[in-house]
Amino acid sequence: MPSDTAGSWMPVALSADLPPATVIPAWTSAGSIALWRSQSGRVSASSDRCPHRGMRLSHGFVRGEALSCIYHGWSYSPAGGCVRIPAHPDLVPPETIRVAVQRVEESDGIVWVSVGEPVIPPPRLDRFAPIRSLTLDADIAAIEAAAEGKVDTDGLIHVAECPWVRLLPAAQIACTLIHVLVEQDRSVADRITASRIAEAVRRRAEKRQKDAA
Repeated sequence: MPSDTAGSWMPVALSADLPPATVIPAWTSAGSIALWRSQSGRVSASSDRCPHRGMRLSHGFVRGEALSCIYHGWSYSPAGGCVRIPAHPDLVPPETIRVAVQRVEESDGIVWVSVGEPVIPPPRLDRFAPIRSLTLDADIAAIEAAAEGKVDTDGLIHVAECPWVRLLPAAQIACTLIHVLVEQDRSVADRITASRIAEAVRRRAEKRQKDAA
């Protein structure tokens, strides 16, 4: 995926896996994040720790346009500022109470989160439709070998046995997240085939990784 000396983008989730008023855990090379979508549809990426007691915000809940900690209900805006403390309903929270946030871009059914300050947007992948995500106990090199394809300039791995399938990888801690994409005009049957091919690539990559250990 595009990167420069200032920063880069990571594809952390599929849009379809983050409906309105939900929060899920995700990870970038900058650390763990709580990825959430407000009731109105805005996607945000917040640090995954509430500054009050350290509870993971990805265990929390979304109400309206704020992300709330499940422990004591402290709520945070998409910009990271604390907007509500239930134990003190009349208090306007001081600006110093906030969580770190990262830039988010959503395009072509994929949610991208910035690491650093990228000067260019994420790649446009509108030729493809994302169908699912998988976690592999293998690194990107093992996945490339299993797919018999290299990561291209858009961050996609071409699957040799099925040229209309692409894999979009994102390195995690001790594993790799891949998003499976197919060409836009492919049928439902083709999408099922692509899913099975991706699972076969996972098995080969994980075997290769295990054999190399």
